[in-house]
Amino acid sequence: MAYTPIVIVGLGSGDPDQLTLGIWRRLQAAKRVFVRTEHHPVVALLQEDGINYTSFDSLYEQHDSFPEVYEGITARLLQEAKEGEGASSSSDESILYAVPGHPMVAERTVQLLRERCAAEGVELTVLGGESFLDAAFASLGIDPIEGFSLLDAAELKASLLQPELHTVIGQVYDAFTASDVKLALMERYPEDYTVIIGHALGVRGQEQVISVPIYELDRNQDYGNLSIIYVPRSEDPDLRNRTFERLHEIVAILRSPEGCPWDREQTHQSIRKNFIEELYEALEAIDNDDPNGMQEEFGDVILQVMLHSQMEEEVGAFSVYDVIQTLNEKLIFRHPHVFGDTGAQNSDEALANWEGMKAEEKRRKGMDAALASQLDGIPPDLPALMKAYKLQKKAAKVGFDWDEIGPVLSKIEEELLELREAITGGDPEKQADELGDLLFAVVNASRFIHADPEEALSRTNRKFKSRFQYIEEQLRINGKTFDQTDLLEMDRWWEEAKRLS
Repeated sequence: MAYTPIVIVGLGSGDPDQLTLGIWRRLQAAKRVFVRTEHHPVVALLQEDGINYTSFDSLYEQHDSFPEVYEGITARLLQEAKEGEGASSSSDESILYAVPGHPMVAERTVQLLRERCAAEGVELTVLGGESFLDAAFASLGIDPIEGFSLLDAAELKASLLQPELHTVIGQVYDAFTASDVKLALMERYPEDYTVIIGHALGVRGQEQVISVPIYELDRNQDYGNLSIIYVPRSEDPDLRNRTFERLHEIVAILRSPEGCPWDREQTHQSIRKNFIEELYEALEAIDNDDPNGMQEEFGDVILQVMLHSQMEEEVGAFSVYDVIQTLNEKLIFRHPHVFGDTGAQNSDEALANWEGMKAEEKRRKGMDAALASQLDGIPPDLPALMKAYKLQKKAAKVGFDWDEIGPVLSKIEEELLELREAITGGDPEKQADELGDLLFAVVNASRFIHADPEEALSRTNRKFKSRFQYIEEQLRINGKTFDQTDLLEMDRWWEEAKRLS
């Protein structure tokens, strides 16, 4: 069965003088004309020439979202095509659907029709028209060969913004949309960065080009169907330095023959210790609740990842983008309660999902669960305190654990007694063994009271440092040195420090 063909034409950017002769003849000859919206300057020309048309503006009032409107328009046009049969696309009997600008630029209904018409056997022809981009290039002086990006205001995310490209943001219909654009831009640009609002570009007598700082984008502006926001391209290093791509470029330069001699000489093993040092410096910034320190130290940690990844990229093993892809895929896979259909009402259920997906990963990699140890997966180079905690936690999952803390505390007393006996015996090896057993038992107690032993000891270290520094301060105030005091006096100041903290 042959359905009535649909022909889509573009009404241009707004100026009737820019309407192509071919499109105008099509409009004059067509018997059934549909326009997506009447709010376009060329529609007035249709009215003046007595061309009858049907507008879909009523659908904008009936539906709560643009996707619903676009689905409604598509369904109506397909229905019209199926109710008529046998017409030719070159005939006056075809359905003419007119959209603002060029049909293939920022027209969701056209994309939907391209999908549905092919699937349902309706012939579809798409004819051109001047795009709003043509007017924008001319009015704003943009040469797209320098690098250009066209983005949809409704779908705008900071990750899509590239400061080194000319960026035109279309579909800015109202102040609410402009506010969303403002928030996205402020994630990549300073709030006072100058951008340009273009209203009715290319339309004589209506065109407006307004420069404003980003923070004023949603203030006192009359946005409409013919409004865009233009973000000029910039080579400002401050903007480039906010991008991951710039970081990747810098690290590659440092490792290149023209780069830094020290960076070129490094290997995985030579900077291995740097990784550990930077991690601990980041932890110190966290413990000190120091935002400025965290900002700097987190960067140093990232640098270690970048350097190691760059070394592998140079030999063709993988790049940092492969690292990121693997991480993203892992996060999505291990959170089926977020990215899939599995539920999780609390953190325990979420953790169970995580562990279940980890096990599934191993199965897919061909690892035999029957041969695996319950204690697998703990890095051998973890600090001993942290490693003890993880060993005990894994053993507890299969029932190798006490039910309550009482026996745990008794075990600490038992190990302390054995340490006393070893000290009395005078064997250094035995003393070290018993000290390790005592520490292991204390770690077990920390698990029962839900206190991370590493964090608990770090807290005590900070308290000790603060109180000892108080003693040093009192010595300076009293004009003394450690040689001129005794334990009794230092203990008194220690107790003062405890009361003040």
